[in-house]
Amino acid sequence: MDKKPLIEIKDLVKKFGSFTALNGVSLDVYPGEVHALLGDNGAGKSTLIKTLVGVYSPDDGDIYIRGEKVVNWSSLKARISGIETVFQDRALCPQQSIVWNIFMGKELTYPFGFIREKEQIREANRLIREIGFTSKLIDAESPVGNLSGGERQGVAIARAIYNKAELIILDEPTTALSLNETQKVFDFVNNVKKTERSVLFIGHNIFHVFDISDRFVILDRGEVVHQLNKDEVSSPEKLIKIMKDTVSKH
Repeated sequence: MDKKPLIEIKDLVKKFGSFTALNGVSLDVYPGEVHALLGDNGAGKSTLIKTLVGVYSPDDGDIYIRGEKVVNWSSLKARISGIETVFQDRALCPQQSIVWNIFMGKELTYPFGFIREKEQIREANRLIREIGFTSKLIDAESPVGNLSGGERQGVAIARAIYNKAELIILDEPTTALSLNETQKVFDFVNNVKKTERSVLFIGHNIFHVFDISDRFVILDRGEVVHQLNKDEVSSPEKLIKIMKDTVSKH
């Protein structure tokens, strides 16, 4: 690739006492791509995510943002670097509107603290249209509680973009969603790609992961055991076989 990686981690190590959760993990994510993180429970996916967003500090290894090495990695530096996570529960308030959920805690205000409500509504409408909301029945003032599961994922993604996300980590975004709702999430993700933002996609459903991702990294017991591009694997079934074969030999 001609582009520089948005984020690159090299030989990352994270230990909890005598247990090594991540052992020399290296990967990179480029602008405008969906990078899938695969592995069974206990493979190290959650620890890697929490390290990327600064919840955990690595014990060894390096993190580079747009080619620049970052020292003393923390949640603040992750946020400043444009890394945002959309977790399975999405952390939305269903009783409130879309605009309220997007701006909560980071409202646009005038001097003396008054909220710029009309400007927030315009910006929220722009964000949800940018990522692919097309229904005329949904706008910034719609209650989140009236939205489907896939649409709620879209609101969480829009909030991440408002927070200036360049890398959006999606943690099991299609869990418990119907095929129709899963496709909505895929549409949102594809629209995020078009803006040259990146997505790190964590999922257990290999068929979903295969459809949406450009590259795959397979973790097992805290180590990267395989990385491959979409053009190196012909089908989800082939990807499943590669995972099984790779892990069994590790």
